[in-house]
Amino acid sequence: MPIRKIPKNYRNVTGVAASGKAVGSAQFESTLERDFLALLDFSPEVGRYEVQPIKIEWRNKHGNIRSYTPDVLIEFIPELNRCPWLCEVKYRADIKKNWATLRPKFKQAIRYAKQHSWRFRLITEVEIRTPLLANVRFLAAFRLRDIPATDIETLLAALSAAHKTTPGSLLQTITNDVWRRAEYIPALWHLLAHHRIGADLNVELTMDSPIWSLS
Repeated sequence: MPIRKIPKNYRNVTGVAASGKAVGSAQFESTLERDFLALLDFSPEVGRYEVQPIKIEWRNKHGNIRSYTPDVLIEFIPELNRCPWLCEVKYRADIKKNWATLRPKFKQAIRYAKQHSWRFRLITEVEIRTPLLANVRFLAAFRLRDIPATDIETLLAALSAAHKTTPGSLLQTITNDVWRRAEYIPALWHLLAHHRIGADLNVELTMDSPIWSLS
């Protein structure tokens, strides 16, 4: 469970994200944190993550006890052989405004992460508010859609034969019926949402985007 209890906040958006990768409750206290958790849940590279996993304590130069709770600890899938990330999620403007207060906290977090063979990462809107986030938001609506198995099989077979194409071209190879093509579109986005077909999701996703078979 998170170390710090997140209170209701009427300035920022607070809540709990629906997550299949979170250890404990995936609480967030800003829209930026919420969006970051959405990226973690979508990423095939992330094995699991924990929100507010630890409380770091130290004494300052005056002997007073200080503490800091980072936002997220991320563990990647074993195949990547990548060290975990201990992350703080902040707007750049907030970092600049509160740098004097944040700097000693980040120094302690870097030290703590090194002691545990982790990496401390400062994540801002520059890394989060990207075309990837827009694509993740779009595809999220199709992740839990009930898609006919025959549509899935038809799309995968056609893409395997083409190897690399675009959504629009792929549907044209399957049928000349424009209405039937439209019925296949949710299945296509469903496959992308579950990483069963390849695409560069770091750029805007359209019917002309390159897609490819992963089999």
